[in-house]
Amino acid sequence: MSENLEYLVNGLPRLGEGVLVTLELTVGGAALAFLVAMLLGLGSRGRWWVRVPSRVVVEFFRGTSLVVQLFWLFYVLPVFGFQLESLACGILALGLNYGAYGAEVVRGSINAVPQGQWEATTALDMSPGHRLRRVILPQAWPLMIPMFTNLLIQLVKGSALATYILLHDLNYFIEQMRRGTQDTVFSYVVGLLLYFAIAYLLTLLMNAIEARAKSRVGIGPSPREVLQVAPVPTTTGGGVTA
Repeated sequence: MSENLEYLVNGLPRLGEGVLVTLELTVGGAALAFLVAMLLGLGSRGRWWVRVPSRVVVEFFRGTSLVVQLFWLFYVLPVFGFQLESLACGILALGLNYGAYGAEVVRGSINAVPQGQWEATTALDMSPGHRLRRVILPQAWPLMIPMFTNLLIQLVKGSALATYILLHDLNYFIEQMRRGTQDTVFSYVVGLLLYFAIAYLLTLLMNAIEARAKSRVGIGPSPREVLQVAPVPTTTGGGVTA
């Protein structure tokens, strides 16, 4: 065990580089996935000439393997004269794949906004853009966040596939450690703990964002109240504070 720990300590610089690559894939992939999810999710509710292409893209990227998409972007595109760097390829594949899933989250959350809210905006003669920005999205956003959190954690785990496109990410370091120590249990226990730590920190961040989003529309305590030791007062359906 002491030899394993010594190998781990000596490999900390390479471990840091691997974690950094994993974080770059996660942040870049999540940002692109969010953009794709919003565009395709809103497009799925638009007129037929926007809805049909949006649905085709969503179903295509949901219905094909992330591994195959990675291989296509990295190994097949160069055949047609398009060469992408490994990191850009990984971010693009993760963003498109998880963005397709996220588009369904956006579409479903917008559909979950009560019909009365839509009718109220029509009665107030709001434009479609104004209606979406000021009334519908603020209410749909808190509904999206828990599902976005699940997708973000899935994306972190999916980033481990980047090893296949020659990226030296966290998964690559774990494999190198297994070969160096000849101890499979130790190496993959370290890997589990590191991926769990990254995922848990992201979950805490998303929980804070969810608390803030709910607080802004009056359906939950503020992040400051969540962190208070004293119990947070709750409001019953009749407007009575308990």
